[in-house]
Order: sequence, then C-alpha cells, then structure tokens
Amino acid sequence: MEKNVRWPTCQLLSWATLVVLPFLFAPTPAYAEGFVSPFAGIVFGNQPVEGDVAVGVSAGHMAAGAIGFELDLGYEPDIFGESIDNYAVTVMGNLIIGIPVGGTSGAGVRPYVTGGIGLIRTDFGGLLDSEGPTTNDLGFNLGGGVMAIFSDHFGVRGDLRYLRNLTSDFKDADLDPEIALGNLDFWRATVGIVIR
Repeated sequence: MEKNVRWPTCQLLSWATLVVLPFLFAPTPAYAEGFVSPFAGIVFGNQPVEGDVAVGVSAGHMAAGAIGFELDLGYEPDIFGESIDNYAVTVMGNLIIGIPVGGTSGAGVRPYVTGGIGLIRTDFGGLLDSEGPTTNDLGFNLGGGVMAIFSDHFGVRGDLRYLRNLTSDFKDADLDPEIALGNLDFWRATVGIVIR
C-alpha cells in the first residue's frame, strides 16, 4: 500500500510567497499596481467543518486599477475539529475586479469581487499515530470584500469567501471524467493588511 507523503505546509506557504513577491515588486507602468495581503480569520460552514482559524496570504496585480489576478494561499488547521490532527490548505488562482474609489494612488477605498479555481488539500493525521487519508482536489472559490487604502503603500482588507471542492468520477468505459461538487464546502472570513 502506497504511503501518502505529507507536505510541510508552512514551507509550502513560505516558498509560494517567495516565488510571487519578486513579480509583484518588479518595475511596472504607473497604471498597474501589485499588492500583498497577509490575513487571519475564521472558517465556518456545513458539517464536517468545525474549524475556527484561518491564516494565509494573498498577492495580486491590478491592471489599470480595476481588473487583475490574485494568488490566494490559505491554511486552516483543525478544520474538522480537534479530536484528530488535521488541516486544509487552499491554493487558488483568481480573477479580481475592483473599482478604486478615490483613484489608484494615495488614500481610497476599493470594493471588489473575486473568484477562481485551484487546489484544496486536506490531511488527517489519523488515530494512534497512523497516517490518515490525504486528498488533493480541484476546488473553486467565490467572494468579495473591500480594501481601505490609507497611503500609497499601506491599507487594510476585509474579505469573505466561499470555498468548495470538486470531484471527478470515471463512470464511462471511455474514462471520461464526470466533474461534480464535492462534500467539502466552507466559508472563510478574514481581515488583513495590504502592502502595495
């Protein structure tokens, strides 16, 4: 039986952040802006979700201040309760649309909507120190929020997102997968700082 290999989650988040940062702070035209937003918050939702903590970082780039892309990395420890060691990691590539009220420089407010697809990884430590099941599923997220920018380079952000996994079932003899909604879905509400 093949043994699942557990990813070192903190190293994964750190590595992904280091990969994205050089692109965000590279010289860009005046009409474009990059941002990084570390966040913390809560998760809630349908059973079996019982977690209450979420941390992570979002990094993105807005072209002409209104439309852009975002990489969102989230870590939700004990998402299925504290009776066993477990966590979820989400890595999403998103489209983000936000209209800057007050312009793209200096103080202002930007309400936005966002959505995209990516990976939802769940891991159970198992009972009696045995390895539990690990899943890597395609997933999606939809949400929105607001960025309040206080200066050219600093602000705060409030965000609410719905995340859900997708499953594939190979039913036909041709092995064409049938994509369907999975059983894991939850909401994530976070606040964070914005550095741009």
